[in-house]
This record gives sequence, structure tokens and C-alpha cells, in this order.
Amino acid sequence: MEIDPKIFKDYDVRGSYPKEINYSVFEAIGKELTLYFKPKEIAIGRDNRESSFELFSGMANGFLSLGVDVLDLGLITTDMIYFYAGKHGADLNIMVTGSHAQGENGFKICQKGAIAISGLNGLYEIRDRLLKRKKFPFSRRKGEVRKKDILEEWINHVLLFIDINKIKPFKIVVDTGNGMGGLVMPLIEKKLPGEFINLFLELDSRFPNHFPNPLIKENLSDIRKKIKETKADFGIAFDADGDRVFFLDEKGRIVNATILTAMIASAILKKNPGETILYNAVCGRIVPETIQKFKGKGVRVRVGHSLIKEYMREYNAIFAGEHSGHFYFRDNFYTDSGLITFVKTLEFISESNKPLSQIVDDFSKYPQSGEINFVVEDKQKIMKMIEKKYQDKASSIDWLDGISVWFPAWWFNVRPSNTEPLLRLNVEADNQKLLKEKTEEIKKLILRLGGKIK
Repeated sequence: MEIDPKIFKDYDVRGSYPKEINYSVFEAIGKELTLYFKPKEIAIGRDNRESSFELFSGMANGFLSLGVDVLDLGLITTDMIYFYAGKHGADLNIMVTGSHAQGENGFKICQKGAIAISGLNGLYEIRDRLLKRKKFPFSRRKGEVRKKDILEEWINHVLLFIDINKIKPFKIVVDTGNGMGGLVMPLIEKKLPGEFINLFLELDSRFPNHFPNPLIKENLSDIRKKIKETKADFGIAFDADGDRVFFLDEKGRIVNATILTAMIASAILKKNPGETILYNAVCGRIVPETIQKFKGKGVRVRVGHSLIKEYMREYNAIFAGEHSGHFYFRDNFYTDSGLITFVKTLEFISESNKPLSQIVDDFSKYPQSGEINFVVEDKQKIMKMIEKKYQDKASSIDWLDGISVWFPAWWFNVRPSNTEPLLRLNVEADNQKLLKEKTEEIKKLILRLGGKIK
């Protein structure tokens, strides 16, 4: 059986179904994981894509055939697998999901204690072993399957992050897009005051309304319409596997992750002054300024969930925010959670006594371009040429994650994709005029160097 090595990424395994990812591929990966990690028991959960049960079955069979017991967690959100790994901890803990990617599937994996397994600590070795594998050994002992429901325990864990008595009765539009957010939101809604207007709550593997990927503007048209129609206080939209939540204010504007990081950081530091908070290299300047204002210790780190989880343990950070919408909490075993992000932000809004739009405006000190993607042939070459152009003009340049070029009134980051021939540009400036001018300047430079806007 041929396996495409490209399905092994830095932080997960993912590919198109059924060409690159299918039952046989997952069965073989399950066997190779067994030989590499030698687990006695593994826990597997899955999202509600049509292919996820088939892939779960293939992987489970790979483990079972070599004598490993399988704990079937059923349909869960990705942050629930981290919770199980942190609190209970099978030897391996696997979530079958394609994350927010449409037409794809795959899995994320961690060890006991919610220690992420990535390309740096196993995935690429497993890939290489699998590509050389001629046959698998035979095991006389067959593993056993048992089922476990962790939903209620997960909801109770999430609620520990807030004081429910401080939550105000808002009118909130919730769009789960028929994805896994629809599993957890009904239970959370029963515990919280206020009115919840639910869109596409039912789990439906066909995703008949829109695919649950809030990063795509068109997928937010329904929630924007409903917010305005019902005069809601704000709205939230989950991605397909439920580990990310996106906020929209009462005007229908999406709250970018830099602002949300600053909001949550300020709330946490008010109660925990002096704690360390991480933010990735693409987050805007309001984040470190907010951390400093509320007497915290800010550390700027590289992008990537596996890396950030390692950094959080290294610095014993209480919280971390990524520009991509992942938010990490020390008391959640240093892992990310969309649902915890929702309740923490809900508590912050409740205590602010302001409309969400005003809160966002208070934090929106620096205009941002948003991420602009360029298809390029040689990522490193273009970044080096960018450095050459600005090295005599910039206040400073760093290569923490891609290249970041700093000036007194603006800065930008150009970062290579780990999985595609792309460069990702983010620009931030002191005002809209300067932002527009400098964004066009960098865009024209990358186009002149051979890039094409995706």
C-alpha cells in the first residue's frame, strides 16, 4: 500500500479523502503508532464528518490487531481530547478531524498529560518508518474496545473557569454550522443566563447550510444577518471541530484574535498580576502593551499549537493567544479550547458594562491588514530579499517566525506556510492611511519578487 508522505504535517496528519486519507491508511498508521510508542491503551474521538467514523474504525483496527485496547470517546470536540489526555490520559489520545479544512480529514495526537506529538517528536519518524515498512508483525492478543462519555465532565471543567454569578443575560447568536460546536453549546446554554439564538445546531455531516469555517467571510453571512435581525448583543461562530470560536459584535464585525488575546489577557491579569502570558509573532502591538499595562510578563513566541504548548510549560504561562484564533489556558493542561475561550470572554464582556463593539474599539489602537497570502516558488529566497531591502531602513528585524520588520510607526511579518508554497503577510500601523500605504508597498514588493496573491 502506498502512503503519500505529504499527509504528515508539522502538527498533525491531514489529507484529502479518500485519495490520500482512507481506512487502509489509518489502519497502517495505527499499527505504526503501536510499534513506535508501544501503548497499552489509546483513546480516540472523532468529529462528525462523513468520513470520520470510517477513519476511526480503520485506526482502531490497527491498534486492536496488535493487542492495544481502544477507548472510544465517540463524537467530541478537539479540545475534549486534550482534556481527556490531561485529566485521565491514555497512553495515546487521538482526535480524528480535518480541523477547519473542507474536503479533508486527518488526526491530531497527544500523549498522556496532553503532551502534543508533532513532526518534531515522532510524526515524521512514524512517516519514515511507515514508508519503509514491508509488513507488520502478528499479535496473538487482540485489543478490546470500550466506550466512554466525557461530555458532562468536560462541561463541568469548562465552567470552573468563570464565576457564573457574574455572567449577564445577553442575547447571543450561536452559529455552529452543523459542526461539533453543536454538541457542547446546548449543555453550556442550560447553565448560563440569557437568550441563545442557535443557527445550524444539529450535527449534520453534509454541512447543508455552510461549512463551519469562520475564517471564510461568506460563512459568516447567516450569523451577521441574524445578529442584526434580532438586535443581539453579539454572536459566536465555531469551526468544524469546535476548538476555535470567533466573536462578532452587535454590528456584525468579527473580533480579530489580536484583540481577543488582549481582552482575555487583561481579564486574567487583573486577577493574577505578575503571571506570564504568551503571544505569537503575528499578534499586534496591543497585546504586549496590554500585558505590560496589567503588570504581566509577556513573551513573544513562534506560531504553532505544538510549539506554544511546549512554551507554556517552559514559562509556566497562565494563558497564550494566537492570531489564528487558538487560545491556551494553563488550567486546561496548557492546551487550547474554543469553549473555554467563549466563557472567559463572556465573563469579560459581562464585567465590562459596555457593548462589545465599544470594548473592541477601546483595544483597536492599531489598524491591521489581516493575513494576505502569496503563492511563491522559493519562500526563503523572497524573505531574504525582503530583509536586504529593509535592513538599512528598519528599526529592527527579527527571524523569530518568518521575518518581522519593525519601524517606529508600523511593522510587518512575512511568514512561510509549513504545508503549502505560501508566504503570509501581516501589516500593522499607527493609522489607516499609513497601513494602506505600507501594505501596498509590501504587496508590490512580493509580487515583483515573483509572488502571486492567492
